[in-house]
Amino acid sequence: MQKNLHPSVIKFKEFVKNQPALIKEVRNGNTTWQELYEDWYLLGEDDNRWETTGVKPSPSAEKEEDKKGDWISTILGTVQKMDPDQIQHYINSLSQALGAIQGVISQFQGSQPKQVKPKIEHKHPFSFRKD
Repeated sequence: MQKNLHPSVIKFKEFVKNQPALIKEVRNGNTTWQELYEDWYLLGEDDNRWETTGVKPSPSAEKEEDKKGDWISTILGTVQKMDPDQIQHYINSLSQALGAIQGVISQFQGSQPKQVKPKIEHKHPFSFRKD
């Protein structure tokens, strides 16, 4: 008693009947029917993924979230282990290094010849004519 199912869903059901390991994966909670259907629809029946049935699929989205979570926990763990005095020392060192770099840059900018026109100075600010 099938309700008007899409032909691709019917084909997927037939495919799953031939792959009993997929049913076990879904029942064990390793994957969902939606994920399997999407993989089947995109990859096809002949893909290597179906040869490794019974092995937990590794969606890339879950891996990326795990990597992000690991990265954040690593950063937080490092910050918690750091001594506030040590952090202040590093900040001061960085500030001194930036000041030295600014000094070097200003020296290079100051050593370039400036192209300034010489001023013409008048001896008298007002020019008076004698009558």
